[in-house]
Amino acid sequence: MSKNLSKTSWRTGNGIAGRPWKGSIREYDLFKELTIGVIAVSVLVLAASAIFGSPDDASVTLKSWATTQPADFVATATAELGGTSETAQYGPPYNSTPDATQTIGALDLQSFAGVKLPIDTANDFVVGPLSTLPSPPASVAVWNSATETERATWTQAYGDALSAAPNNDPAQVAAGDYGPVPALTGSLLAMAKQGSLDSVLESGGSFYNFDYTKSVLFLGDGAYLNDLATSLHLSGDQWGMLNETGNYPGQSWLWLFSFFYQIEPFASAPNADILVVFVVAILTLLLVLVPFIPGLRDLPRLIPIHRLVWRNYYKRR
Repeated sequence: MSKNLSKTSWRTGNGIAGRPWKGSIREYDLFKELTIGVIAVSVLVLAASAIFGSPDDASVTLKSWATTQPADFVATATAELGGTSETAQYGPPYNSTPDATQTIGALDLQSFAGVKLPIDTANDFVVGPLSTLPSPPASVAVWNSATETERATWTQAYGDALSAAPNNDPAQVAAGDYGPVPALTGSLLAMAKQGSLDSVLESGGSFYNFDYTKSVLFLGDGAYLNDLATSLHLSGDQWGMLNETGNYPGQSWLWLFSFFYQIEPFASAPNADILVVFVVAILTLLLVLVPFIPGLRDLPRLIPIHRLVWRNYYKRR
């Protein structure tokens, strides 16, 4: 009977919701509250961004590299011509360098997809960009007409001469038979200082481009980018995977990956990347399978730490 009466009261408006309000009444300006709220939140966000936000560092470019460390730029360009840079010997997906991949036994995941982003460092980083100039230097034609043996001899000799020069300064390299290599690297240095090398490597043949692969690889082959990373605590042995530019911690969820790179045998292993990925994958799989593993799934019951966290709840029980 009471159930039917409550339904009737609700439908006819005679219930609690239908009774007149006898309490105090005041004006309420929703628009004013919304405006104040938006302004207050905006001010707090801007203040927090100014105090805690990451620094707005200038972009790292080929121009800044060539201007700041020209000797390192020339040495790296020489290595690109000679095919001795890290990118030139990286293997898939950039090239098919023998024995360059990271493997675990017979498992070679790096080669599984093949060479998907083919890069010829001599042509893509040096000769090709110089060929885009309105008046390409004559050294480009000399290089293109030379044999592979001649190119290797020139770059090896010039690379050794750069290493022996004071401060690795190209201007102080001893005289020798280096073919067109000094002219090629000198022209590329001038092109980079003008800022045109950045646009050529990043254009990808189209006006709109978001592919910075070649620029980043070229930068990574030199010491300039690594020195910047070290100064900002972003290198591997500084737990750089966890840090932001100028701040830390950053991506804290990557701590497990970064942790393994700090300990042996991963720290000195030539195939550390694939080893770390597999170890983390196995640990993740174990975490997913915890409810199905006898003994492991019983640990919360055997070690009742949760009872300490929820002690008030268990007291009431």
